[in-house]
Amino acid sequence: MLLTIDVGNTHTVLGLFDGDEIVEHWRISTDPSRTADEMAVLLQGLMGMHPLLGVELSDGIEGIAICATVPSVLHELREVTRRYYGDVPAVLVEPGVKTGVPVLTDNPKEVGADRVINAVAAVELYGGPAIVVDFGTATTYDAITARGEYAGGAIAPGIEISVEALGVKGAMLRKIELARPRSVIGKNTVEAMQSGIVYGYAGQVDGVVSRMKRELVGASGDPSDVTVIATGGLAPMVLADSKEIDEHEPWLTLIGLRLVYERNVSRM
Repeated sequence: MLLTIDVGNTHTVLGLFDGDEIVEHWRISTDPSRTADEMAVLLQGLMGMHPLLGVELSDGIEGIAICATVPSVLHELREVTRRYYGDVPAVLVEPGVKTGVPVLTDNPKEVGADRVINAVAAVELYGGPAIVVDFGTATTYDAITARGEYAGGAIAPGIEISVEALGVKGAMLRKIELARPRSVIGKNTVEAMQSGIVYGYAGQVDGVVSRMKRELVGASGDPSDVTVIATGGLAPMVLADSKEIDEHEPWLTLIGLRLVYERNVSRM
């Protein structure tokens, strides 16, 4: 089986693939201070409970694919693959790794690995043109051309960051539970904050996506030809209220990691 690891700024998502099918997944906190040995113990605890894997850490794991937005965590995961999975092919997504998606930005090395990986999966699953909206620590918008090229994107503060900022900077406000309110017109401070966050983000998504669509297809194109895919742990918060989102794929990054692994493992 293939172990995929997507390291975000706040959470790390792990997925276990049996062929094309994801058969298990875990979500843990991202801790930049965690050492390679601590990561190995954590992996042992998680995967040791799975019936398809053996007792030893590498039992049943035939390959590993990793992308990380936190350099210190990527460094430690590299050590994990070397020390504990020495005989297992591993692909760490970084410059030089074959993805199959050309990056058309001014400096392709600046683009986060997870964003390119999302583009890989979007092209494979839905084709182009497409837009991926990833609801994580930041909310990222990534535009993919009809030819399957990564055209660029936009970055906005994530939903949780906005909630925390309101609680810290608002003298009469506090940190609230991130939940859908009863109505748009809040009857108390908590509901009013929840309404602003949930419906405000749905409006942001529709506004940014509609503009991206027009740029992607040009003056003579049809914006409805663009497929909009939502992913990330906080995507369910706005799915019901966004008019622009067409598809929800929670495992988009993990699927992209599987595809990149398959495109690179034969070259190793």
